[in-house]
Amino acid sequence: MKKIFSLLVAIVLAGLPAYAQKDENKRIGNAGQVMVEILNVPDDIPQNLLDKAECVIVLPSVIKFAIGFGGSYGRGVMTCRSGKEFSGPWSAPCMMALEGGSFGLQLGGQATDFVLLVMDQRGASSILTSQVKLGGDVAAAAGPKGRDAAASTDVTMRAEILSYSRSRGLFAGISLEGSTLRPDNDGNERLYGKGITAKDIVINSAIRAPASAKLLVSTLNRKSPRNRSGK
Repeated sequence: MKKIFSLLVAIVLAGLPAYAQKDENKRIGNAGQVMVEILNVPDDIPQNLLDKAECVIVLPSVIKFAIGFGGSYGRGVMTCRSGKEFSGPWSAPCMMALEGGSFGLQLGGQATDFVLLVMDQRGASSILTSQVKLGGDVAAAAGPKGRDAAASTDVTMRAEILSYSRSRGLFAGISLEGSTLRPDNDGNERLYGKGITAKDIVINSAIRAPASAKLLVSTLNRKSPRNRSGK
């Protein structure tokens, strides 16, 4: 009986990596769908800001929960323009984790999609190499909306991250100050089958994008093929 039980446990454990990888691929697929839908909203992310972004982070279905003062938890993906100068095509995605205190989600437990534009190389490098606090380690602001929106306000000029949200069909800029953002290294290992740094994935192009990333990467390459940050 013990031998049978041990064999069953071994079979279950052997199957866990495949199930975990399936979950990561689902996350990437959901991120691609969120990106497509948000970029098709009439009053969406200004094109000039997307064109100046070094990286994009998509966090589908972030959940707010009430513990003490409240909190939020989300898993998503980050893709950057490849190469040391952020001038190449959009990269394979790395897994990201968003955690933190109550940061403006006034939605009563409603799941919310987030899209974050990383606007400079310092912000991108910080996020890819360590845990950062938004509004502390990196400057963050609610992003302006509309394809023709003026993007030269003091807030957007200073911000290293511009954040947007979508919930219940509504799309808006939203502040994420006080939350933390970090690479999900365990997720990256499950997805790619080996330990690899977030920086190697998105900047150094050390690995090929999985099939699940086709929608996300192709959408960004089509919508914003060139970096127009003017650096």
